[in-house]
Amino acid sequence: MAAALRRLCAAARGTERSAAVCGEQRRRLSSGRLLFLLRSSRRPLPLLLLTGGGGAGYLGYRRYRLAELEEGEPKLASPAQVSLYRSIPLRLLSRCWGRVNGVELPGWLRKPLLGLYVWTFNVNMQEAAIEDLHHYRNLGEFFRRRLKPAARPLCPSSCLISPADGKVLHFGRVVNSEVEQVKGVTYSLENFLGPHGGSSPSSGSSSSSFCDRLLSSNQNDLFHCVVYLAPGDYHCFHSPTDWKVELRRHFPGSLMSVRPGVARWVKELFCLNERVVLTGQWQHGFFSLTAVGATNVGSIRVYFDQDLQTNAPLRGNASFYDRHYINQSDTSGPSEAGGGVALQKGEGLGEFNLGSTIVLVFEAPRHFQFHLQPGQPIRFGEALGSL
Repeated sequence: MAAALRRLCAAARGTERSAAVCGEQRRRLSSGRLLFLLRSSRRPLPLLLLTGGGGAGYLGYRRYRLAELEEGEPKLASPAQVSLYRSIPLRLLSRCWGRVNGVELPGWLRKPLLGLYVWTFNVNMQEAAIEDLHHYRNLGEFFRRRLKPAARPLCPSSCLISPADGKVLHFGRVVNSEVEQVKGVTYSLENFLGPHGGSSPSSGSSSSSFCDRLLSSNQNDLFHCVVYLAPGDYHCFHSPTDWKVELRRHFPGSLMSVRPGVARWVKELFCLNERVVLTGQWQHGFFSLTAVGATNVGSIRVYFDQDLQTNAPLRGNASFYDRHYINQSDTSGPSEAGGGVALQKGEGLGEFNLGSTIVLVFEAPRHFQFHLQPGQPIRFGEALGSL
């Protein structure tokens, strides 16, 4: 009996010790949590990044989508807001992104990383000339991937084809030298292309006289078409017709985003951004193709012009820089009276480091008609319109 009582007392003391140990562990755990919170309160940046980054990204994406779907009169940014947006070092960030694109990826990382990009932007790798992701040494090579020859047949019945894969934002006739940026927002054609025929935008010329200088016949009109290239699109652009390039005009400019939501917010966005304007002649008169830069577009490359350098540190105060082309057979250098660079319909013309925008402005007979719908997806080689 006495032995049984001793065992019972020992068990009770063991239970008390276990309870004390558990209580001490709970107190330590609570103290640890409190200490973590106190330390985090002194260094809130990691918590803010973790908890706020995802929410801010989602809200920003939601606002962008709502802006794209919003109908009616667009709400334009004030000059102060535009100046604040332009003060962000987007050119420096884009140059850094361009350098990142050139960093060689280790073999084991190529397929997972590029596969994630393919999945995110719904890239059709079956159209690529090389489908194996291990072949692409860096992001830049993947962005500039070539397509299989049969992936983009050229429309034989149309005199004008799409120069790139993308989405048709706007098209139509140029009215009063104003070109539509997005629905309800326009920009000056003279500010976009720059002076023509020896005049300057500040010379006091009217908008009608500027258009008259572009037209070769009073029986023709000016037309425009805007194609937006998303990050998942094929990044090269091609000649949309048979024409001759006589002048390259490079506007250094800003590198703001050219997404439709931003284009609804910043008036004359295409006139503010860096762009390369190629102008010349086709069978009906004036013709121009403009590659517009954007945020994270490390470079705009034109294949026949190795001297062109975009997204470079700004030098000088000139608003644009001209180069007049001579015949390709002549290698003596640029000439003010150059004969131009002849391009055939569908010929490779250049490439973006990432998606951006192509703007066509051209002269054609007044009965020219587009065969397009606003917002429709389009692929390089498909018809834009006919006579």
